[in-house]
Amino acid sequence: MKLNKSFIGKILAAAVAVAVVDYADACTNFVAGKNATVDGSTMVTYAADSHTLYGFLQHLPAADHPEGAMREVREWDTGKPLGQIPEARHTYSVIGNMNEHQLTIAESTWGGWPELVDTTGIIDYGSLIYITLQRSKTAREAIATMTDLVERYGYYSSGESFSIADPDEAWIMDMIGKGPGNKGAVWVAVRIPDDCIAGHANNPRIHRIPFGDKENCLYSDDVISFAREKGYFSGKDEDFDFALAYSVQDFSALRGCDARVWAFFNHLVADMDKYLPYINGKKDAEVMPLYVKPERKLSVRDMQAMMRDHFEGTPFDMTVDAGAAEWWGVPYRYRPMDFNVDGVEYSQERATATQQTGFVFVSQMRSWLPDAIGGVHWFGVDDANTAVFVPMYCCMTRVPRSYDVSTADLYTLNWESSFWVNNWVANQAYNRYSLMIGDIFAVRDALEGSYEAMQPELERVAVEKYKQSPAEAVAMLTDYSCRTADYATLRYKQLGEYLFVKFLDGNVKKEKDGKFLRNPYGTPENPDFPGYTPDYYRSVVRSSGDRLKVVQPEK
Repeated sequence: MKLNKSFIGKILAAAVAVAVVDYADACTNFVAGKNATVDGSTMVTYAADSHTLYGFLQHLPAADHPEGAMREVREWDTGKPLGQIPEARHTYSVIGNMNEHQLTIAESTWGGWPELVDTTGIIDYGSLIYITLQRSKTAREAIATMTDLVERYGYYSSGESFSIADPDEAWIMDMIGKGPGNKGAVWVAVRIPDDCIAGHANNPRIHRIPFGDKENCLYSDDVISFAREKGYFSGKDEDFDFALAYSVQDFSALRGCDARVWAFFNHLVADMDKYLPYINGKKDAEVMPLYVKPERKLSVRDMQAMMRDHFEGTPFDMTVDAGAAEWWGVPYRYRPMDFNVDGVEYSQERATATQQTGFVFVSQMRSWLPDAIGGVHWFGVDDANTAVFVPMYCCMTRVPRSYDVSTADLYTLNWESSFWVNNWVANQAYNRYSLMIGDIFAVRDALEGSYEAMQPELERVAVEKYKQSPAEAVAMLTDYSCRTADYATLRYKQLGEYLFVKFLDGNVKKEKDGKFLRNPYGTPENPDFPGYTPDYYRSVVRSSGDRLKVVQPEK
């Protein structure tokens, strides 16, 4: 690729755009094909990370619409009206990011060249997801619907990656618009082999395109010619690289984004260290593949665990650097991510689990069950590390009060809102992580373990009921999901109260068998004083010199 001064200017502008995306509204998706899982499920995970997103469970009921009906399109991130498009005569029910046919679509934003955002377009990436879920039954049908929508009405957003999966297939699609007034998009979609796993995290993951594999690779006709026209690519067709042509592969894209996918792969595949030079931006390093075959099969609980990663045990481990060492091992860093020390630029690590998550899910799709029972949207709110993944069945006809969009918002605290209760619990732990996190994990794991234990019998009954009356089975699963979610919210509220009492004023109250101890006269026992970490005390001494040194008076 030949570069000139104007093109270098575009690179710098796009790099800024990528950095803003990564640090403000960054998301993470992992994918597992049906032969890469223990039970034959196809699975997709998603963390919707944003500092302005209130976490709730989307519910779009199935509906029939009269001929000529129009649908208003609003930008998902801001609510800005973008225009109207003709409504489909029938739309499917959607729970979260899964519809009644078990189709799941998730995303992560990567920005790309800023001049390719079509400010005249009507379809933004969020609307594209939910309109498609209302109109498509399978992953292939969804790809056709998505690309047709942007072709007809214009693509309003910047570069985006999508996970698109049904019970039989999983795909990743990279897409970017063509600029103002130029409807459509350039895109490529690759099917993930059934025995493999994949992921994307705010960086386009498709590099070389397997043009000859028409069954497992779909793409826009002008994916190369448009890049040539815009001056993004000038080599031979066989050397074309989608990610390099349409985005900037800099530190923000690699360490800030692809490192999360690397960490996912690293849990499940040996010898991932060979891709560390790529993650660290070394020239001519071997590019990390779009997908890999795991050395063991994954369960739903495994996929939940992957969403809770902080790079533990890797060169990027956030639990052992100075930020963690001096503050009770907390694996979180507040924004901004970039900082300057003595004229040198640095950046904090960006792990999969992060504090600014609005909602998170693991979507489980199973071909051998009726759609109403086979599709489970394991859903939680706030930070995946402390969130409880609760089973939301795709057939649900209502959502739990604790997940309902009307219960609260980002400026309105409500103790019936799971988002607010979970944030209360998590934010207490961010201040004294190693002291509190065990108490949180105990409650979280007990709840999730109970759902896992109950699932086989619940679904056995649901299948039998479905044979006689699908409506009764749907009602049963709806009631189960709603009651389960609302109880989890109540249990976490109790947990938050417990944490507040136990760790009040920096102390740790003594307890036994879940009860705080009192002396024989009914008065609380003296608490423990955990103090600070050794690294914290060392930093205090370094910064204060002898000011705090204890010196006994001379006799």
